[in-house]
Amino acid sequence: MSGRLSLRAVYERLRAEYGGQQWWPAETPFEVMVGAVLTQNTAWTNVERAIANLRQARALDPEAIVRAPQERLAEWIRPSGYFNVKTERLKGLCVWYLEQGGHAWLQGWPTAELRAALLAVKGVGPETADDIVLYAFHRPVFVVDTYTKRLFERLGLLEAGLGYDAVQQRFHQELGRGDEAVPLFNEYHALIVEHGKNRCRKRPLCEGCDLQRDCPSAGQL
Repeated sequence: MSGRLSLRAVYERLRAEYGGQQWWPAETPFEVMVGAVLTQNTAWTNVERAIANLRQARALDPEAIVRAPQERLAEWIRPSGYFNVKTERLKGLCVWYLEQGGHAWLQGWPTAELRAALLAVKGVGPETADDIVLYAFHRPVFVVDTYTKRLFERLGLLEAGLGYDAVQQRFHQELGRGDEAVPLFNEYHALIVEHGKNRCRKRPLCEGCDLQRDCPSAGQL
């Protein structure tokens, strides 16, 4: 991997800048799963409103979501956007979750098997699956998102155009895959998101960024 910084050095700088993030902001593993679906193509503030609606309706559990009429569930999650599509995806995930015996049973599955099963659920892509595997089941898989690719391409640490699996493999190779990597992956992903929202936007705010002096793209975008 080329570039002046290592992945660990970037992590240390981001953590020094933003502090611990304590992600995922959820009360239960199942709530993490719901949030992972609802956060597709929307801001987290919208997801929080949708989850608050589910909680107020006493529908923040898989049985209630499966039983809920399509129109009612869509109305509850409307703040998250694309609510008709997400209603189908959320119901499908909950059906699968219940059929597998819930969190207690799934917790015993090997990581690769759990991830593959999630990817087989309609509407669950790699990022959503890895959000669930990392944050709901505490497995050492690195979540790759748009912020990740943007930041590390600009830093010269990733080649442009790499696919999800290739990017993820880079992080696994350099940072490790043992159980001790779980809190690191948890914090790192959250810090990348925070930096992407605050600094490394589509039009970056480079002035004052702690990574600026080592970023080949600084001041060029």
